[in-house]
Amino acid sequence: MSKDDKHNGFQKNLIKRGEEASKVRKIVAIIIVCFTLIIIIGSISGYIYINSALEPVDEDNSTQVEVEIPIGSSSSTIAGILEENGIIKDARVFRFYTKFNNVNEFQAGNYTFNTAMDMDEIIESLQHGRVIIDAVHTVTIPEGLTVDQIAEIYSKQLDFSKEDFLEVANDPDFIEELMEKYPSLLTEDILDDEIRTPLEGYMFASTYDFYEEEPTIESIIDRMVEQTNSIFQQYEGEIAERDLTPHEAITFASVVEKETAHEEERPQIAGVFYNRLDEGIELQTDPTVLYAKGEHQAVVTFEDLEVESPYNTYFVKGLPIGPISNFAENSLKAVVSPEDSDYLFFLHDEDGNIHFAETFEEHIENREKYIN
Repeated sequence: MSKDDKHNGFQKNLIKRGEEASKVRKIVAIIIVCFTLIIIIGSISGYIYINSALEPVDEDNSTQVEVEIPIGSSSSTIAGILEENGIIKDARVFRFYTKFNNVNEFQAGNYTFNTAMDMDEIIESLQHGRVIIDAVHTVTIPEGLTVDQIAEIYSKQLDFSKEDFLEVANDPDFIEELMEKYPSLLTEDILDDEIRTPLEGYMFASTYDFYEEEPTIESIIDRMVEQTNSIFQQYEGEIAERDLTPHEAITFASVVEKETAHEEERPQIAGVFYNRLDEGIELQTDPTVLYAKGEHQAVVTFEDLEVESPYNTYFVKGLPIGPISNFAENSLKAVVSPEDSDYLFFLHDEDGNIHFAETFEEHIENREKYIN
């Protein structure tokens, strides 16, 4: 091969390598540009998404959502609960945002949020353990009330009549729905033909906040029964150990509730009732007579004691057929943890003090001493 040929070949290879290097540079440049564009687009998209996730789910919708944050919940758990309930858009963004801002020590409890709240508002509420939204209505239902009395209270504070409330409370289809929702609490016993009001005793005494202008009667009753169910479940095992059905336990608690307003006396009274049940003696408690009559009276007469009703514990042995009012938790607690004694009788004097007796003779002496 001549020198010219070698020179030409070298020149061709040099040109070829230059062209290949140029292609490589172009490819690398394109890759870098594409990668840069991907990073930029990804960053912008991520920024937009995160900003969107920090904003309210629906700022034009003030729908109220009740959320429970259990004790000991981690940020991840709380984020999941909030996303599941539609309060935030993305649990991951909540976790990253709280971690980035060094936010911690959230408070457990029951909250009412709405979908118009932004991330900062939600976090502020969780940190201080308070509900930012004010209740539209607050209704207090005391202990020892019947469904009829409960209906009266609601009708005075909300936009429906007492009759409307009672109609829903006694609606067979609605009661069936509640029985399916709370099967361990609401049993077939409440459907007995002689039961006056199926949900009597099952609407828990408490203060209820409502965040809607016009809550439905169904939602109100459901919430009250749910509260009873929550309390009942805490004592379900002890109730079973006492060989009581759920209906018997609720009935028993309502009778104890009506016998005294003093919490410390309730275990004593429950103990007396157990002793009478064991002895096969009628409970003979006046509040059941008044419920049987469906009237409020200051004094129960001897004639009243003879009213024939499955609620009248002078007429029937054992517990009445159903609850005679709602109850406080301590009344149910007294039923499962009564005070042991040999007492079979008790009475209240004019000052409200209670006096117990083991025999009927002692009971008569107490009556003569403290009442007559």
